[in-house]
Amino acid sequence: MYDFFWFSDAQWERIEPLLPTDVRGKPRVDDRRVLSGIVHALRCGGRWADCADVYGPKKTLYNRFVRWSERGIWEGIFSALAGAEDAPDRLFIDSSCIKVHRCAGGGKGGPLAHGIGRTKGGRNTKLHAVCDAKGRPHVLLLTPGNVHDCKVARLCIEALPPCAQLVADKGYDSQALREWLDERGTEAVIPPRRNRKVQYEYDRAVYKQRNVIERMFCRLKDWRRLATRFDRNIKNFMGAVALAAAVIWWL
Repeated sequence: MYDFFWFSDAQWERIEPLLPTDVRGKPRVDDRRVLSGIVHALRCGGRWADCADVYGPKKTLYNRFVRWSERGIWEGIFSALAGAEDAPDRLFIDSSCIKVHRCAGGGKGGPLAHGIGRTKGGRNTKLHAVCDAKGRPHVLLLTPGNVHDCKVARLCIEALPPCAQLVADKGYDSQALREWLDERGTEAVIPPRRNRKVQYEYDRAVYKQRNVIERMFCRLKDWRRLATRFDRNIKNFMGAVALAAAVIWWL
C-alpha cells in the first residue's frame, strides 16, 4: 500500500488562510487534494507524470506548482509561517550543496541565472540557510554552487532582526562580517582560521550546538526532489525548498 501524504486538519487550518484568493474564471479544484499531491511528489522525487491518481489530474498538480512558484506563493507561505514566531536570540548559518541533475540544464538565461555553478564535484546549486536553536529555518536562499558563503551571509542575516549570537563555521571567518555583526550587537560565535594572525576567542560550548543546522539540511534532503535538483527554473526549485521547509517545521 502506498504511503500517500495528506494534510491533517490542524495543518490545513494553518495553511488555508495563506493561499491566494484572487481567482478569476473557473474556480480552483480542491486545494487540499492538489497541495497534498504536490507535497507527495516533492517527497518521493518522481516525475509529475507518475503522480498517483488519488490526487487528481497530473497536469493540474504540475501547473499549480509551477504557476505558484512563478508568483512566489510557496515562499510567501513559508515566510508567513516562519515569521509568526518571535525572533530567536541565537541563530545558526550555513550552506549545503545540492547536486544538479543533467535534466536541470538548459534554462533560459543560462545556468548562472538559475543558480547553477560548476565546482570540483560538478554542477551544483548552493542552499544557504539561517535557523534557530530548534533547527527550524527562518531564511532560505539559493545561489550557484561556486559562490562563497561570506558573500551572501550578510544578505541572509539582514532578513531577520539582530540576534544575541550568530553561530557559524570557519567558512564565515571574515573580518568585515565580524565587524558588521558587532555593530548590530551580535556576538560572533565563529572559530578563526588557523592562518589568522589574530586568533579570536569564541564560545566553544555554544559552538558545539552548530550541528542543529547540519541536521536541518539532512531533513530537507530526505525529500528526493531537494536532495537532487531536477528543476531547470530556479523559481520552481526555490518553491520546492520553501514548501518543504514549511511542511517539515512550520505546520
